[in-house]
Amino acid sequence: MKTLVKITGILTVALFTLTSGLANAGNDDSISTLQKRWAEVNYQLEGKEQITAFEQLIDKADSLVSQQPKNAPLLIWSGIIKSTYAGAKGGLGALKYAKAARTDLEKAQDIDPQALSGSAYTSLGTLYFNVPGWPIGFGDDKKAKKLLRKALTVNPHGIDPNYFFAQFLEDQGDLQEAYRYYEKALQAAPRPSRPVADKGRRDEIRSAMLKLKEKL
Repeated sequence: MKTLVKITGILTVALFTLTSGLANAGNDDSISTLQKRWAEVNYQLEGKEQITAFEQLIDKADSLVSQQPKNAPLLIWSGIIKSTYAGAKGGLGALKYAKAARTDLEKAQDIDPQALSGSAYTSLGTLYFNVPGWPIGFGDDKKAKKLLRKALTVNPHGIDPNYFFAQFLEDQGDLQEAYRYYEKALQAAPRPSRPVADKGRRDEIRSAMLKLKEKL
């Protein structure tokens, strides 16, 4: 049975951490603030300090979304923050935040599916992949695969779409293809405005590749 793992973007969002152009989407200072703080909390904090910081960031994101409920990029980042928090929190209590993240991301998708280079697809796909399935949660590998492939159609060279699809493939046992997508993710262009997120993601990719090599 799957458990909620650390979902970075969403993202995680992390997605969705997302595309090279994301930080400048609409030149929105609110989005930039959320991005930068998310990267700090996700990659530089640990334990109780991280949990508390995520809770504060969720409150901030909700406040911004309440002021701009039709802002797709803000909704995406709200979803990324909540899904990452769900992964950090763990346990059944995390499902509440995973569901809230799904709601935000689906709203963003309805408003503008191309926002942030299709990051809602990446983040939703990652959620469906990581959340346990019925009867505990809403996880669904078929939906995850469809969404992650759609994300790659929109943003084929992005670090996150390739990274999360590689994770999915590895979980499905397609190890050779997973390694190939990890390599593609590592080759993605750097994002000068997002050094903390880039370093954290690339470290995750290298770690995943080292572990995967042992299975090949």
